[in-house]
Amino acid sequence: MDGPQFTQSELEACIGPPLRPVFARLLNSTDPAIPEAALAYYRERYSVVGLTECEIYPGIEQMLVDLRRSGHRLYVATSKPTVYARRILKHFELAGYFDGIYGSELDGTRDDKAELIQYVVDTARLIAADCAMVGDRRFDIIGALAAGLTPVGVTYGFGSREELEEAGARYLSATPTQTVQVISSIERYTRLPVVDPT
Repeated sequence: MDGPQFTQSELEACIGPPLRPVFARLLNSTDPAIPEAALAYYRERYSVVGLTECEIYPGIEQMLVDLRRSGHRLYVATSKPTVYARRILKHFELAGYFDGIYGSELDGTRDDKAELIQYVVDTARLIAADCAMVGDRRFDIIGALAAGLTPVGVTYGFGSREELEEAGARYLSATPTQTVQVISSIERYTRLPVVDPT
């Protein structure tokens, strides 16, 4: 597909939100067929190669181990399509830590993070006020607030401290170890954090 060239930082800013609007903005198009075509090209490579090119942040698996040992139930709420999220977590042998893995659908259903988080809460029969959402982008924070969860922003992902604070993160964590400490320090969150590790 022909189109403009982008810097690494411009592309990194696109990590996190749903891809249809990202491609529409990047390609400066109001024609819905253009971002759909871009998405098809993206998925053609991602579904075969890209999803195994992910890297797990150091300390993530230990964080999951520690949270599970503390009695927390863990759920994934990611903007990635569920089919990809499950493959990624299985590939990196992390799927077993989660009670549920939820994402968007390939047709765009639940692309909106707030809608997705609400879907997780409803489907898993969680009490939103007893849950925390751990995420690295403003979409995670905004979605958590909209669904009634406590937002915990992490700065070891793609979002900055400023982005997370401006979105309304109530807690910030700089490392996976610190995330465990933050969750443990919030007395009422004894069972139910929701995270987006993908």
